[in-house]
Amino acid sequence: MSLLNTTSQVKIKKIRVGRGIGSGKGKTCGRGVKGQKSRSGVAIKSFEGGQMPLYRRLPKRGFNSIKKINIAKINLSNIQIFIDNKVIKPEEKINLKSLIKVGILKNSDLKFKILGTGEVKTKIDIEADFSSKSAKEKIEKAGGIVTLKNNK
Repeated sequence: MSLLNTTSQVKIKKIRVGRGIGSGKGKTCGRGVKGQKSRSGVAIKSFEGGQMPLYRRLPKRGFNSIKKINIAKINLSNIQIFIDNKVIKPEEKINLKSLIKVGILKNSDLKFKILGTGEVKTKIDIEADFSSKSAKEKIEKAGGIVTLKNNK
């Protein structure tokens, strides 16, 4: 006896196991005879019949720290290119928020570091979380200021 549902799907009658020989699912209820799989509450997860399971065949790789903080790294050469292309204004203070606003850094970057590769020709004011010694020297040589935040 099947009834049509309101969503026009056929409702199939549930098979009631263990209700006598005539039902076709009586006595052992379709579980075979004896053994681990015939018992209730037993599931053999990821068992592949004695074959080495997939999770043991694949190599264990990597580690993802839950405390990881994304630190963006920017070279002085890149900063100079952005100034030349008028993406960054050298008279304004360059910090994490301003770099995210212009689209140089992503929102997922929580801190940023200035690296000393390249040269800076213009006077700039940078507020960063970290800075290499060479980058700080080159910016100050060009007449700029490097402000480092207190990191904890």
